[in-house]
Amino acid sequence: MLFLVLAVTGVMEMFYYNPTADGAAASIRLITYVVPYGWLIRNMHHWAAQAMVIVVALHMARVIFTGAYKPHRQLNWVIGVVLLALTVALDFTGHALKCDDQSVWAVTTGGGLIRSIPLLGNALYNIAIGGAACTSAALIRLYSWHVLGIALPAAILIGYHFFRVRRDGGIARSVVGQDAILSYTNLPRVELVRKEALFALIAMAVLILVSVFFNAPLGKPADFAPSDVHIQAPWFFLWAQELLRLFSPFVAGVLAPLGVLVLLAILPFVEKRPDGTGVYFAKELRPIHVAFAVLAALVVGLTVRGGLR
Repeated sequence: MLFLVLAVTGVMEMFYYNPTADGAAASIRLITYVVPYGWLIRNMHHWAAQAMVIVVALHMARVIFTGAYKPHRQLNWVIGVVLLALTVALDFTGHALKCDDQSVWAVTTGGGLIRSIPLLGNALYNIAIGGAACTSAALIRLYSWHVLGIALPAAILIGYHFFRVRRDGGIARSVVGQDAILSYTNLPRVELVRKEALFALIAMAVLILVSVFFNAPLGKPADFAPSDVHIQAPWFFLWAQELLRLFSPFVAGVLAPLGVLVLLAILPFVEKRPDGTGVYFAKELRPIHVAFAVLAALVVGLTVRGGLR
């Protein structure tokens, strides 16, 4: 539901957004202050993006704590990890397109992290950004990634991800019998649609209320004066920013995020036993749960620390 909101509001914003050095910041203000109900559309787009990052992370935590990543669901779990990365990338590119005093330094820092990759850094930077932050070259590149290079593959993978859940037997419920035969429950289609519609309406109501009373952040137009602004990464990258205080840019900004994604992706290939599937916090999976809880606590703790700083 959140992704559908992002798609619809994003298309509406495309009618006014101008991805150029002179027009980006001005067009955001045009949407916010001049276009009828533009403030509401922009607020819904922003808060839906933040909520989607949180919901995807919580969904993955539920799958881990119920052991629902195990055979024969390995492919769908890997797709879910890819969708987590795409969701964060969507949020980051959307943040960059504001071209305000916060996003310019986020793109500048992110570009520096990409360039820190040995051998491939400059080539990857040209592919991903292609120019200095808030220049026309960078904005066109980031806009293209945001609309087509990330959102379109994400839409396809989300559809296939949901399809695989049904194809693989529905929601993992429990393990029964001496032979540990997996037991799954496929809700009847009518009941499934009813529950989906109910929670979609609740999510939509909450999103509209939040969007009415809380405006999406909008800083001053980018002026490349770091002494005049508190440089801070988007909230979902604050943990990596905190790591930059301890480690090199390549380790903190590249290896650490990639390491988290790789550890998540290989989980079903490391833990293959069917025991504990579909049961919350099954004792058979306690080492996996503890390891994930420690990793999650580290990321959340660093994020909170970065926000307080």
